[in-house]
Amino acid sequence: MDVPAYDKPLIITDAAINIQPTLDHKRDICQNAVDLMRLLGAEQPKVAVLAAVETVNSTMPATLDAAALTVMAARGQITGALVDGPLAFDNAISPESVATKGIISPVAGQANILLVPDLESGNMLAKQLIYFAGATAAGLVLGARVPIVLTSRSDPLSARIASAALAKLAVIRKAESVV
Repeated sequence: MDVPAYDKPLIITDAAINIQPTLDHKRDICQNAVDLMRLLGAEQPKVAVLAAVETVNSTMPATLDAAALTVMAARGQITGALVDGPLAFDNAISPESVATKGIISPVAGQANILLVPDLESGNMLAKQLIYFAGATAAGLVLGARVPIVLTSRSDPLSARIASAALAKLAVIRKAESVV
């Protein structure tokens, strides 16, 4: 996503494929997003694992998965990024919100990857950024041999072009890194 009000590219995952991803699926989704962001030039992407709140709550499964993913990253099961969660959306992208809430985190307020709990929340977040914040989206499915362009039927031509360009860039950069 290219969001005019945010100073860096933003990956939202997963907004189109995995309806209710398991913890293992989320680990794979996270690693794929990290790998893509690194191909795009971020040396150490910052992954915010989103939930409705920034504290672990045993009755909110998204917070439990977020905490587990944070520990998994600390133990090397997710590599190449800083991962923290649970973080609410405001804590993930707003330094002011982080300061107000007194959150200590290397990711909070500066995330460039938002790992959402499920397809519904990811899809709603992406569409809100597109329609309310004027964001341009590029849709890619990762994890296959090559990226697959996937856009919404209602996406404008600019999103389709951005998707194709991002897919091509990812393939080129991946080939360059292998050589």
